[in-house]
Amino acid sequence: MSQPKRVLVVEDEQLTRQALADELTNEGFVVLQAGNGEEGLQMALKEHPDLILLDVVMPKLDGISVMSKLREDDWGKDVPIIILTVLDSDDAILEKIVQNKPAYYLIKKNELHAEEIVSKVKEKLGVS
Repeated sequence: MSQPKRVLVVEDEQLTRQALADELTNEGFVVLQAGNGEEGLQMALKEHPDLILLDVVMPKLDGISVMSKLREDDWGKDVPIIILTVLDSDDAILEKIVQNKPAYYLIKKNELHAEEIVSKVKEKLGVS
């Protein structure tokens, strides 16, 4: 039997992070959690999760910085990253995000529910 896929949720809003973690756990994923960008970057480089859910606006290190630092790493350059944000996608933000090659980006948290995010995670990881 194959190992369950591991997902790192990097999100500073505790309720959002917990809701995503609960939903992913219920679907059989192993969930790692980080409450800010710095912690998320360290955990990603140490634990090598199969996919990262990454908020953009966070303390210590924003999601775009985390993503660009991950892309400099041998392992991190290929890890699927799904960007979670409530920001409107202005051109400058969009350009920064796209140049770091996320697997999917700009999910509006206020329009999307945890189940929909989990569905996108499953799609990116090829899990049914």
